[in-house]
Amino acid sequence: MEIDIQGRKVGLQHPTYFIADIAANHDGNLDRAIELIRLAKEAGADAAKFQNFRAPKIVSDYGFRSLGGQLSHQAAWTKSVVEVYEDASIPFEWTPLLKEACEEFDIHYFSSPYDHDAIDMLVPYVPAFKAGSSLMSWPEAIVRMASFGKPILMATGDCDMADVERAMAMVQPVNQQIVLMQCNTNYTASDSNYDHLHLNVLKTYAQKWPNVILGLSDHTQGAAPVVGAVALGARVIERHFTDSNDREGPDHKFALNPANWAHMVSEVRILERALGSEQKFVAENEKDTYIVQRHCLRVARDVKAGEVFTEDMLEVLRPAVEGALMSWDIPQVLGRKAAADMPFGKEVRQSDLA
Repeated sequence: MEIDIQGRKVGLQHPTYFIADIAANHDGNLDRAIELIRLAKEAGADAAKFQNFRAPKIVSDYGFRSLGGQLSHQAAWTKSVVEVYEDASIPFEWTPLLKEACEEFDIHYFSSPYDHDAIDMLVPYVPAFKAGSSLMSWPEAIVRMASFGKPILMATGDCDMADVERAMAMVQPVNQQIVLMQCNTNYTASDSNYDHLHLNVLKTYAQKWPNVILGLSDHTQGAAPVVGAVALGARVIERHFTDSNDREGPDHKFALNPANWAHMVSEVRILERALGSEQKFVAENEKDTYIVQRHCLRVARDVKAGEVFTEDMLEVLRPAVEGALMSWDIPQVLGRKAAADMPFGKEVRQSDLA
């Protein structure tokens, strides 16, 4: 299974596709958003992603105020939930400008929409749709994205298997170009979040839906989870991106800075080289060590022609030259006569047996 994102093949036989989620790290400044696109490209990202939401269309002020206090990562916010979403929202008018900047820096433009107007607005601009995890609780919105025929990337944070099965059952009849992404949606940057990534869910996804591309949408910062996910078959990686973790804002603390992003990509590229073939064979760079490291049959003393080989006349030693008999050939040597004189240490060959 492979999909095509703006001319870039994505699948098990292709390099991992990296999405830098700039999200709200533009801090409301278009120039800053464009600079982050440039930095993401420099750090090795294949796509720069934003999020298109409007506060009144994604959160209920009454609903959050009724919770009696802000929870999870929102507990650290000094503004109300609605105010933070208003500050982080991107005007629709930015979209062609961000797309143009991505083209200038030769990186794909992505954006995650969170309402129907945003979905429809993005159709001419994005090569694929990325559905945020929260839409697993609104799968009709994912189906609307999928209906436009572009690849659909689905993050599966804060949901259970029933949620994933429901969404897959609704999306698959509409669009088969699916990237299914394991995700944990804790945005606190806590070290304990590594205990909740559950990368092995990717194995379950691969068994249940063998014809989808696997991915990881992640909010931790170490390279190890991403390298592990790729080893388990993920070929799309999404993480948040910023130029500084010290900036104020909802997404800066857990995002990767350019140095950490470049390190992550480098580690994955090394893994991709190392994964290699599923077949077991002597590798090209083992041809010399194949001789010097392996053991073969050698005579344990000088042997005269006509002597009958006994066990004490043989030993198993390195190197193993081509054509030498091996330890598992001992039964066919014992009881045979030497065809010619053999010096101590010489390898035993079939031609040495009379």
